[in-house]
Amino acid sequence: QVQLVESGGGLVQPGGSLRLSCAASGSIFSILTIGWYRQAPGKQRVLVARITSGGTTYYADSVEGRFTISRDNAKNTVYLQMIRLEPEDTAAYYCNTFPIQVSEWGQGTQVTVSP
Repeated sequence: QVQLVESGGGLVQPGGSLRLSCAASGSIFSILTIGWYRQAPGKQRVLVARITSGGTTYYADSVEGRFTISRDNAKNTVYLQMIRLEPEDTAAYYCNTFPIQVSEWGQGTQVTVSP
């Protein structure tokens, strides 16, 4: 079973940047497609970006051009670089496989974008 730990969130002003990290356990990490998801208060958890084992990426329209997902298989880590952050990006951010296969989500990392 893959376990996932998210980190890197924080409070940032609009227009600022953050880099999130998703550290995973398990020897099969390198063959998995990993996604970053976010959940804003009162809303459903949604996929914002994903990356295949080969490095092919997908982004939700709302983050296209501002977020960049990458991975370092040697470190079992997936990153989400976020620039030009907007208040609408405020949410708890989680990582998981895509499609979702890890039933127990990590604790997530909170991103708050506020003046």
